[in-house]
Amino acid sequence: MFRTKSIPLKFAAACIVGMTAFTGSIVAKEAADEPANPTAVFAAPQRDGSHDFDFLIGDWKAHVRRLPDRLNNSDKWDVYDGISNHHKVFDTNANLEQFEVTSPDKKLHIKAQTLRMYNPQTHQWSIYGLDLDKGELDFPVPVVGEFHGDRGEFYNQQPWKGRVILVRYMWLNISPKSARMEQSFSPDGGKHWEVNWICELSR
Repeated sequence: MFRTKSIPLKFAAACIVGMTAFTGSIVAKEAADEPANPTAVFAAPQRDGSHDFDFLIGDWKAHVRRLPDRLNNSDKWDVYDGISNHHKVFDTNANLEQFEVTSPDKKLHIKAQTLRMYNPQTHQWSIYGLDLDKGELDFPVPVVGEFHGDRGEFYNQQPWKGRVILVRYMWLNISPKSARMEQSFSPDGGKHWEVNWICELSR
C-alpha cells in the first residue's frame, strides 16, 4: 500500500490563493484583449441639428467676393454688395434664402435663392440652389452636411469643365450680428481646396 502524505494546511491555502490570482489575471487579460464593442459609439443619441440655421433667420446685408476663373490659379476677384434674407418655410425647420447682390459699377448682378432642409433621421442638412427664373435647380444634387459646434460643412460632387470635382460649403464666424459663408472647389478629392466665393453677412 502507498502511504498518503498529508499536505500542510497553510501550504494548501497558499496554493489555492495563488491559483485564484493566476486565473483572475488570465481572465482580466482576455477581457483586455477583446476588441471594444463596435456599436458602442452609436449608443449615445445623435445630436439634434434641426435648429442649426436659426441664426440666419431674418434680413442681412451681404458683401460678396467671387472668383470667376476657378481652378486656374487666378487671383482676380469680383466684389458685390446687396441683401440676403432668410425666412422659415411654414412652421418647419426648412428655410428659404432670397439673395441679390450687385457690383459697385452695376455691371455685375447675381440673384439667387437657396432652400435648406433638415433630415431628422440622418441629422444632416440638404442645401439646394434654386434658379427660379429658369425654373430649375443649380445642381442636380444638394450639398449635404452638418454643424460641429459653430462650424458647418456641406459637400457634394459636380462636373466642372470635363471632370468631377468636390464642392464644399462652410459656415464660419457665426454671431447674432455676423456670419461668413465660403464655397470651395477641390480637383483632387479633397487634398487641396480653392476658395472661390466668400459671403460676409452683417446686420
